[in-house]
Amino acid sequence: MSQQKEASIEKFKSREALIGIVGLGYVGLPLMLRYNSIGFRVLGIDIDQSKVSKLNAGESYIEHIPAEKIMHARKSGFEATVEFSRAAECDALILCVPTPLNKYREPDMSFVIDTTNAIKPFFRAGQVISLESTTYPGTTEEELLPRVQEGGLVVGKNIFLVYSPEREDPGNQNFETRTIPKIIGGDTAACLEVGISLYEQAIDQVVPVSSTKAAEMTKLLENIHRAVNIGLVNEMKIVADRMGIDIFEVVDAAATKPFGFTAYYPGPGLGGHCIPIDPFYLTWKAREYGLHTRFIELSGEVNQAMPEYVLSKLIDGLNEAGKSVKGSKILILGIAYKKNVDDMRESPSVEIMELIEAKGGRVSYSDPHVPVFPKMREHNFDLSSELLSAASLASFDAVILATDHDKFDYELIRENAHLIVDSRGKFRAPEKHIIKA
Repeated sequence: MSQQKEASIEKFKSREALIGIVGLGYVGLPLMLRYNSIGFRVLGIDIDQSKVSKLNAGESYIEHIPAEKIMHARKSGFEATVEFSRAAECDALILCVPTPLNKYREPDMSFVIDTTNAIKPFFRAGQVISLESTTYPGTTEEELLPRVQEGGLVVGKNIFLVYSPEREDPGNQNFETRTIPKIIGGDTAACLEVGISLYEQAIDQVVPVSSTKAAEMTKLLENIHRAVNIGLVNEMKIVADRMGIDIFEVVDAAATKPFGFTAYYPGPGLGGHCIPIDPFYLTWKAREYGLHTRFIELSGEVNQAMPEYVLSKLIDGLNEAGKSVKGSKILILGIAYKKNVDDMRESPSVEIMELIEAKGGRVSYSDPHVPVFPKMREHNFDLSSELLSAASLASFDAVILATDHDKFDYELIRENAHLIVDSRGKFRAPEKHIIKA
């Protein structure tokens, strides 16, 4: 028993192991680059042939990951493939696949389950399987463990299973894969040991917890903490607005307190793959235990109502000018879910666009990070990004600042837009044509 464990640990410590990364998106790609940069051989596995072809040609499809890094990785041994059978070659299989919600706001585990089913015929002794996708407590134990052991291998003896949640923050200049501490839980003590030996090569600080469930819950707590606090400040924004108070000024002032307060800023809603989705993983699982997670669900309701609030502010502003939304030309500034990235997942900007269209408005967008509106699972606009100029801004009845990219020329916008609906607090000085939303 111990022999297999020691052999696996030695392979990672000597960096002779082949690291397999399944799912080459915002999480898998940075992880690949990190392992490649410290001398590991890395095999990337993805179902998307176009992604695989681009990577093998040394190209990037994520804006903040330069093509030069992909090219360098290719030259130093990285390869991408759509052949799941090649999982048999890998000493570690790290699963970085999406975990969205279905239309009933329940966990959609199909990507995790389908991926595990696709690679399970190729599991072999000595491998470590690590799930990084955010999910509900119990997933690794309930969904992965039986599938890993289906072929006769025994987890903790000759194959090892861990859960280690991703903590990527696209566009954050202060942290990178290496410097973000890594939570890890193992199915057994031996699994944890092997898992630590996998990650401690690439990550500065590995933080072990007692079980895969504890690791799964840790990730959910991190994101629920953000969702609840953003919900709180979004609700405070509405109250402050009614009272004629600038919520951004208040948050900035409160943030000067050196203890007991963390600044969260309001916005047009929640975006990204984590904060709008992950809390519902826990609310869903809690129902199994007869529990009703009121805080989490309330913050979800508040945050989901924000696009409608932005729309109401647009309606008010147009009404003042004697116009209706129907027939008006509206420009959305920023359609990525957060500033300075090209990530569109769950972006509230898209919901705002749909709400305007439903009211008969003619919608356009400008986003220096998203030149063409991408094909999305649930939304589709046949649009390209508008170039901002004095003339183009003046041609719209209103502009909505939805994502506050640094690349926008805010002075140009302020001087030339007829009406600005500011959901990000960029225009702090009160002006007649600027509405805070």
